[in-house]
Amino acid sequence: MSSTTSSEPSHTVDFSVKCVTATPGKYGNVPIDACNSYYNFDPQYVPALAVAVIFGILTIAHIAWAAVYKKWYCWVLIMGALWETLAFTTHALGAHNQQSIAYATAHSLLYLLAPLWINAFAYMTFARLVYFYLPSQALAGGRIHATSLAKYFVIADVLSFIIQAAGGVMASPGADPSTIKTGINIYMAGIGVQEAFVLCFVALMVVFHRAALRLEREGGALGQERRWRALLFALYAVLAMITVRIAYRIAEYGGGMKPSNPIPFHEAYAYALDAAPMMVAILILAVVHPGRTLVGPESEFPRLSWKEKKVIKLERKAVRKEAKRVKREGSGYYEEV
Repeated sequence: MSSTTSSEPSHTVDFSVKCVTATPGKYGNVPIDACNSYYNFDPQYVPALAVAVIFGILTIAHIAWAAVYKKWYCWVLIMGALWETLAFTTHALGAHNQQSIAYATAHSLLYLLAPLWINAFAYMTFARLVYFYLPSQALAGGRIHATSLAKYFVIADVLSFIIQAAGGVMASPGADPSTIKTGINIYMAGIGVQEAFVLCFVALMVVFHRAALRLEREGGALGQERRWRALLFALYAVLAMITVRIAYRIAEYGGGMKPSNPIPFHEAYAYALDAAPMMVAILILAVVHPGRTLVGPESEFPRLSWKEKKVIKLERKAVRKEAKRVKREGSGYYEEV
């Protein structure tokens, strides 16, 4: 293999002072410290193809379940599974054409961002669980309505998506080292935001869990036949898988792109701690599909006009105001008129 010295530093390892432009070998493979290297390892074709096929099967399964159960909001999860499929399809193609920056970039961005779709779907499903099962259709004493729960956490997920996408674009293969470093820092901030909201969300899930158990003990509408437990524990598991994946990404980038941190330079870590958890999460949602638990028109948020939403908002405001008044009177506090 011949090479020519370049004054450009390597984009894959920040401990190199100089990089070389190497003559590509079979499938375009070059050393990871070469200027024309777009991977931190030698990507393998067969594992990437196998994972792409598995994600593809899961995507088709979720399309079928969405049609069978008529849960059209499942398009969010389908997008996540599809992005994972495309990520590993481009990775397989890139393994046999390692000089293609398009394949390397597409894989990197799709792989980094696909889990956010799955995260958003978990938020949306739990909000519907609250809406369907709790008589108040709200948590925290009626202060957090199910529709607001879905809206605000999905907005948080979108915010995290934007931050991570910006970081991912900056850290794409082919960028200069300083841009990559900045991009990685932005991406890590994005996943930090994502995990913070995941933890807050799990706390709300625990609140629902306790309320649901209390309703069952009191002989409320909740019952074993509704199988709310199965779906709730499935969502716990999905968010646990997302947390495992976030922890892996923090370890990967937080340890730096240097020899003392082996994680970025071994493909097996990415398969075991990113691809596998997301695969498990999507599989769990296929086995314990929300359509089996959330049955009937009451399981979906009503489609209201702007005027109807305004009226409901005013009614909720009046209810909260009345509750505060009753609370003040009950505590012996009276306002002077």
